[in-house]
Amino acid sequence: MIGQIKGIIIAKQAPDLLVDVQGIGYEVLVSLGTFFDIPEVGGAVTLHTHFVVREDAQLLFGFATLEERALFRQLIKVNGVGPKMALAILSGMSASEFAEAVHNNDIATLVKLPGVGKKTAERLVVEMRDKVDVAQVSDFGSPATGKHPDIKQEAESALTALGYKPQDAAKMISRVSDEDITSTEQLIRRALKNMVSR
Repeated sequence: MIGQIKGIIIAKQAPDLLVDVQGIGYEVLVSLGTFFDIPEVGGAVTLHTHFVVREDAQLLFGFATLEERALFRQLIKVNGVGPKMALAILSGMSASEFAEAVHNNDIATLVKLPGVGKKTAERLVVEMRDKVDVAQVSDFGSPATGKHPDIKQEAESALTALGYKPQDAAKMISRVSDEDITSTEQLIRRALKNMVSR
């Protein structure tokens, strides 16, 4: 089991990272919260990891905090929720929003997440209710700064990689007023917030 890696980010395109650890490049899948919380390419990063071995692939998932990894591990124990869906859930709403939806039996909000149907949403509510605490859960990720010339395209690509259909990702981005948007992170968070509140 690979529980943690520490190295230099050599490539970064949500939700994928390539981290150089003493000459070995590790491909790591991360949530948007972690993606926007870590340094840019060339920066040093420490990630708490979860290693998944399947017949057709070996996947390494990375998290900025132990709390986010713990929630990820609880999510993949839910019947019908695989690692990639768990990552999409963590990317689609904050930890506190997820906890609130679970405690409020808010199926309608959960089914807006990519890949989450009504039955899966119902299972999430039932199985996660006793495992998440609205008062204690912390949100993952922090605002990023700095402008990027193609933030709309980058945001659409990130949403598509997380499981949203390209046309849905484009619609989500187009609904956001971009007057005060200065980063891809802001654009994605605004698009996801609008989706959850609709």
